[in-house]
Amino acid sequence: MEALGSCLTNKYSEGQPGARYYGGNENIDKMELLCKSRALTAFHLDPSHWGVNVQPYSGSPANFAVYTALLNPHDRIMGLDLPSGGHLTHGYYTAGGKKISATSIFFESLPYKLDPTTGHVDYDKLEEKAMDFRPKLIICGGSAYPREWDYARMREIADKVGALLMSDMAHISGLVAAEEASQPFNHCHIVTTTTHKSLRGPRAGMIFFRRGEEQYKEFEDKINFAVFPSLQGGPHNHQIGALAVALKHVTSPAFKQYAQQTIANSQALGKALTDGGYTLVTGGTDNHLVLWDLRPEGITGSKMEKACDMCHITLNKNAVVGDVSAMTPGGVRIGSPAMTSRGLVQADFEKIAAFLHEVLEECKAVQTKSGKMLKDFTKGLEESAVLKDVKTRVEEWAGSFPMPGFDVSQL
Repeated sequence: MEALGSCLTNKYSEGQPGARYYGGNENIDKMELLCKSRALTAFHLDPSHWGVNVQPYSGSPANFAVYTALLNPHDRIMGLDLPSGGHLTHGYYTAGGKKISATSIFFESLPYKLDPTTGHVDYDKLEEKAMDFRPKLIICGGSAYPREWDYARMREIADKVGALLMSDMAHISGLVAAEEASQPFNHCHIVTTTTHKSLRGPRAGMIFFRRGEEQYKEFEDKINFAVFPSLQGGPHNHQIGALAVALKHVTSPAFKQYAQQTIANSQALGKALTDGGYTLVTGGTDNHLVLWDLRPEGITGSKMEKACDMCHITLNKNAVVGDVSAMTPGGVRIGSPAMTSRGLVQADFEKIAAFLHEVLEECKAVQTKSGKMLKDFTKGLEESAVLKDVKTRVEEWAGSFPMPGFDVSQL
């Protein structure tokens, strides 16, 4: 946070280290080269086989830079469908055919989906669709998928249809770096990530690319050119400086412990919810998030999110397997990294599950009285004495844990 708010924000440095458009970048060059070196070290990569661009402003620009570099307009892409837990930048369009993201506007997209019975990626169906569609790029990774990815199987499919394989590990990159999740680098050609989720850095992005072999010789120049000058202007040096600091933390034993605790906390939350009779997509989690299917409870994800907001509990409405639209989601997504960073352990996440149970029960009671119309339901929530009581207890309980970068003792 100190680096993010530093004088590094004041310097223009368009181009790559040693080849800037502007002068006066001697120290900026050192800083960016240090960040690149630390990125490769953090993810256990050999610099003779992997390179990295640390200039993307965030994950979405990183993904589009890869497409710009390695694809032509209207080339074919396959990524996980948004209602199945994918991301907008993987090529989403609505059931009615409306193209939502730039990926689906400028490229031809055929998303793959989850097995509706298990909630896992259906690799057999994915292979079948890929054989028909013949994409130029297949994307693995999602924003709401609680299980490991079979990168080896994905690479087999990609090779079979002549596609490049890209992993968007934005959500799990901290777990990947800590070697607490499967490693996409063993099988993928390109790996992109944000840096502010489980990696616990500033809001920025990175693109890792293979190098050192004849078939990958153009990746580096094409990707660097796509980031600048094709899509971005000068890099945000305060982000890169902050990322360099964060990546040093990633290699520490404390970060490894944080990653392990993140997964343990997520699994403790998932178990507490399932023990309470609730339904999770895939029945549990391998990583930092749980996806809670609220359809059996008769409450939408939007209503649960609104009620939780009133109690100082932040989670988000999210589509679950079987939903046809991400705009009318049947569940909520709950992540563990933020509260793990505040020192919470498994027993604390069981307490969170208890709070969530109270909120859901009150949602049901309010909906029974008010009906399903959102306006009436919201009014019922605002008048709820139960939610006011939960809010008070949540605020008192959460306030007992430290907040990184925010000293409550100074208030």
